[in-house]
Amino acid sequence: MSEDKSQGSWEDGGEPLISAEDRQLHELVLNSVDVTAFLQELAVLTASTLSTPSTQLHCGVTVVRHRKPSVVASSDERARSLDELQNAFDDGPCLTALRRHEIVLVQDLRREGRWPEYVGVARDQGIGLILAIPLELAGEAEAVVNLYAENPGSLSPLDIDTARNFVANAAKSLRLALRLGNLRDTSEDLAAAMKSRATVDMAVGVIMAQNRCTQDEAIHELSRSSGVRKTRLRDTAAVVVGAVSGKGSDAARESIQALLEE
Repeated sequence: MSEDKSQGSWEDGGEPLISAEDRQLHELVLNSVDVTAFLQELAVLTASTLSTPSTQLHCGVTVVRHRKPSVVASSDERARSLDELQNAFDDGPCLTALRRHEIVLVQDLRREGRWPEYVGVARDQGIGLILAIPLELAGEAEAVVNLYAENPGSLSPLDIDTARNFVANAAKSLRLALRLGNLRDTSEDLAAAMKSRATVDMAVGVIMAQNRCTQDEAIHELSRSSGVRKTRLRDTAAVVVGAVSGKGSDAARESIQALLEE
């Protein structure tokens, strides 16, 4: 497989070739500030990539949040409206694909007997075809890509295979985006915790210097004051540190003493 260059999978130098679509997906992951932004860009990219000269596609992305489907991204207002209508009915091809983890294709809404309420509304809005493809996210989340076209039967078997392969690659990129998002959240939580710890340590040092007490006594005094004030320990510590800023030693001692005695 690694020596097969006839399919364009490897460069002459032995490096694997990356398709333009895969490269765009990778860039989305790297350039998006968060997962929601990634999904929005993904919806736009999916619609533009999979549309053909004769068929314009509208794309929406629905995810499960708190056990309920929610529209998080769309290529345009038409796709968003169709997704939100389906969620309001709590039934339709896209939700069926999401719940059953299988591709659902409706080639002609005029002849579709399932989901009659939603299909009727979608048909009235000029939609003739719907293709719903779940994003396989290995249990990290549940999501589905919803594609809409005006003309019935406007996607060929090759078009559908292309869409399925594109969404499969998009799912890999989304899994990476989710992991990066989790790492970013963890990093931010750690940074906040370190900042909080530093503030508390500074406040303890201030109390030790002002009251000429031990570290344990300073911690006890800071904790007692936090309980009396009914604030978090780091917030009380920040007030203590702030009381020292820009004041002489006598003024600072009086301010801290007043804070701790409240």
